[in-house]
Amino acid sequence: MKVLVAGASGAIGAPLIKVLVAAGHQVVGATTKAAAAEALRHQGAEGVILNVLDGQAVAREIARFRPDAIIDQLTSLPRRYTPEEMQAAAPRDRQVRLEGGGHLQRAAARFGVRRYVVQSTGFFYGPGAGFASETDPLAHSASPGVAGAVATYTRIEERLFGDSNLEGVALRYGFFYGPRTYYDLDNGSVTQQVREGQYPLVAPGSGVYSFIHIEDAAAATAAALKSPPGAYNIVDDDPSPIAVWLPAFARFIGAPEPSRVPAEEVIRHYGPDAAYYALNLRGASNGKAKQTFGFAPRALEWLAA
Repeated sequence: MKVLVAGASGAIGAPLIKVLVAAGHQVVGATTKAAAAEALRHQGAEGVILNVLDGQAVAREIARFRPDAIIDQLTSLPRRYTPEEMQAAAPRDRQVRLEGGGHLQRAAARFGVRRYVVQSTGFFYGPGAGFASETDPLAHSASPGVAGAVATYTRIEERLFGDSNLEGVALRYGFFYGPRTYYDLDNGSVTQQVREGQYPLVAPGSGVYSFIHIEDAAAATAAALKSPPGAYNIVDDDPSPIAVWLPAFARFIGAPEPSRVPAEEVIRHYGPDAAYYALNLRGASNGKAKQTFGFAPRALEWLAA
């Protein structure tokens, strides 16, 4: 299969390209950086430099390669995971996902691409009992930043599933961990903050996080090229309250026990989004992906240790 991966130099790019090439697919990886394009060539893919905000350039590339499938991993996230930097990056990230992704999807439909796989969210579900399935609503009434992100993901999914020319798959990933992620054990941004005692536990720490190892996310993405269309939660088997996973993570990396702070202090210093993450996130179920295409994620390593 001929597969174009947009956003191929992001955290999921390297493991995804590796899986696709190993499976025998002919792969083009689109990136904005010359060094990243060269790295893709060393992985066995064709690396191209592409500005997805240039609709004509996107159309030319799709017309040239004529892929059977497109995997849209477009993001514009900061190198460091802090409330300030995430907030500052949000407008550009939204533009890349909506405008750039829109160019990509329209070109896909125009040039006969059948399968379109897009990155969505598996950690912004609305309130409810138990772990959320794909039929549960997202958190449209959350804190401002979270609600804004939910609006973006909703527009992406509505755009995709509203196009009858495409076989659309929305992968609702959990929080990525593993190499080149914010939870990279060597130099991830969150890892460094925990080591430095700068990632407190907001009492009572009831927000439930759904994680996914970046390599398991890549394997699921490759499987989605042949799965039935629809939305899938791509999360591991261990959705856990931050009161459980954060102290375990600190112990796993040899960091001090996280301090406990009240929600009012976090809201005052970092805003309501930080408190929402710590107190209101809802975990997600991966049952559909397991049943449909045999998804088998590894255990969350710092809970399994």
